[in-house]
Amino acid sequence: MSDRKKVAFVLGTRPEAIKLAPLFLKFLEHEDVVQPVMWVTGQHREMLNQVLDLFGISPDLDFELMKPGQKPIEVTCRVLESLDSVLEKEKPDLLIVQGDTTSVFAAALAAFYARIPVAHVEAGLRTYKKYSPFPEELNRQLCTRLTDFHLAPTENARLNLLEEGVSKDAIWVTGNTVIDALDFMIEHVRKNSPDMPEGFPLTQIEENRKLVLITGHRRENFGEGLESICNAIKSLAVKYSSCDFVYPVHLNPNVQEPVNRLLTGVGNIHLIEPLSYDAFVWAMDRSFLILTDSGGIQEEAPHLGKPVLVMRENTERSESIDSGTSKLVGVNQETIVREVSLLLDSSTEYQLMSHATNPFGDGTASDQIYGILTEQMVEK
Repeated sequence: MSDRKKVAFVLGTRPEAIKLAPLFLKFLEHEDVVQPVMWVTGQHREMLNQVLDLFGISPDLDFELMKPGQKPIEVTCRVLESLDSVLEKEKPDLLIVQGDTTSVFAAALAAFYARIPVAHVEAGLRTYKKYSPFPEELNRQLCTRLTDFHLAPTENARLNLLEEGVSKDAIWVTGNTVIDALDFMIEHVRKNSPDMPEGFPLTQIEENRKLVLITGHRRENFGEGLESICNAIKSLAVKYSSCDFVYPVHLNPNVQEPVNRLLTGVGNIHLIEPLSYDAFVWAMDRSFLILTDSGGIQEEAPHLGKPVLVMRENTERSESIDSGTSKLVGVNQETIVREVSLLLDSSTEYQLMSHATNPFGDGTASDQIYGILTEQMVEK
């Protein structure tokens, strides 16, 4: 390249930071040919900072848009307004977004208005259920219409994009950068155990008690769905008193209230504060299985050989289901209890899931994406 190209990374949540950090660092390795800058919207304030600190990244600009109880429409408006003047002033040659948050859609829309090309990392994930997950599914679909360079994590994602009319010449299958981040962090935490919060059952782990790691915070599960999940966890804890059920509880009041009301006081259920990324990776590495409604964990846990039971009615990561690394169990109490019991009781069923091949990449996604985008900027 004759001139250094300015590449702006826009992110707002912890999952975005995890998945974009290795790519941003790859661009930083080549500052002689590119000028990477990171702009954060600040949706997940403390959790976002923790991840960036772990990777040694300092944002170039922080919009500080986080407000308690904010709605997607408020986030959309704030991101659009904040990026408008910044894009006009900074004039990046490319804007990179990742995933499915409202920040992603709004940033891509702002870049379109400014006639700046957009690269979408983790493009093409779909459930084709308008409100599940909400608002992530439509954020993905809308972002696709605004994207110039589609970095699909899997062949299925590429096929989704082709079905929607995206040119094959604008799609690249790279694997998912979350595996790059996980490889970096697992090596770190196996050498340097992170500090764990009060209430984490370290002694029990040393005694080789089975650990079931739980996350649950999806918006579509708020209310009856989350209460059903909690009742299932309580039933399992009573049934399997020799196991420990660890639940880092999301700070959202819609999660805190039912979880604390229904699960406090059960001896082998450990409700703890949200874990930093390194602590969560450490916990995943030591868990027996993972019960979650998260998307990214469906990609991470199989890389560590951990079965994942997904407490949702559908998933945009169908590859994990097809490969056998994950299983959809929904939010029905009886179904969750049955499927967790199967893995705790049957070594055969457990081995089938824990030894399945992870379909989400080999840890080279950042290298591939850097090469693709720098080549495309030269051609453009």
